[in-house]
Amino acid sequence: MNIVGDHADDILHTAFRRLLGAKKIEATRGKCREVLAARIELRNPRCRISQTESRGKIFSAIGELLWYLSGSDYLDFIKYYIKLYEDESDDGRTIKGAYGPRIFSPNSPSQWEVVRRILLTKQTSRRAVIQLIKHDDVSTIRKEIPCTVALQFFLREKQLHMQTYMRSNDAIKGLPHDIFAFTMLQEIMARDLDVSLGRYYHCVGSLHLYEDDAEDARNYLEQGHQEASPMPSMPHGSQWTEIKQVLQAEQRIRLDDYSAPVEMPKSPYWLDIVTLLKIFKARKNHDNDAVYRLKQTISNVGYLPFVRSRGVEKPAAEHSGRQLSLLDEANGGKTR
Repeated sequence: MNIVGDHADDILHTAFRRLLGAKKIEATRGKCREVLAARIELRNPRCRISQTESRGKIFSAIGELLWYLSGSDYLDFIKYYIKLYEDESDDGRTIKGAYGPRIFSPNSPSQWEVVRRILLTKQTSRRAVIQLIKHDDVSTIRKEIPCTVALQFFLREKQLHMQTYMRSNDAIKGLPHDIFAFTMLQEIMARDLDVSLGRYYHCVGSLHLYEDDAEDARNYLEQGHQEASPMPSMPHGSQWTEIKQVLQAEQRIRLDDYSAPVEMPKSPYWLDIVTLLKIFKARKNHDNDAVYRLKQTISNVGYLPFVRSRGVEKPAAEHSGRQLSLLDEANGGKTR
């Protein structure tokens, strides 16, 4: 099966339609419909977020991306954004198959750094591969092993293309998040190399849809095609100084730790990401006043539908509660 589209919703529409008509199999986690050897091509990797209310998972997608970028395998980090990860932990503390330590390991050099050096040395290299699955992942019985086999980067004519190889991909729960996270990594690497963003390719051994999720897929299709809304381009140059600032802010917001000041990103691009993290926290606390005020500070209007979708239109009072104050303090006493 080949799927080519300009934005994430093109991909999801085609995938769901074909999977709903596919044959059923009995898999480890229940009955599902499956397509083998699926190949996906996203022509504009910045159109990485579904614009529908049901599949537009921007908050959980950002959380998962930051979990990767932090190099963490801690369950407490990711379950704050995606509670289902609790079912994937063998020890109640970590996720053994977490991607972050595999891509950004503390051992020097990390796989990320190796790939960066390869492409800086030889632009046409075919060795720029990050391997995510290991031999003991498939030889050891545990709850979760990586679905992603490898990430491969191709630098051609000053454009960075990327191909992801998946052994298995859940079309409802996994595919929207994977497209988001991996195209973000692609763009971060492109900025590391000072080249343009090329196309994104996603190859899956088993692309599947569980029977329990079939109704969700039908509901998604009933919402119709949405107008594409690409994320803005990342600032020029290496992103890592601001990524580290975002990670520090994320930890502070998630843990309600306001004991020390945190330097905030200067670019509107990454500052918007921090604002979305604050909005996610305010939502968890049912603080609609904070959500309303924070959304006024977002630079990229493409994010606003994900805030409005919960019906937050205006503040209930002139001043919100203590949580908004704490969130503002995390930004040096300013909303932005």
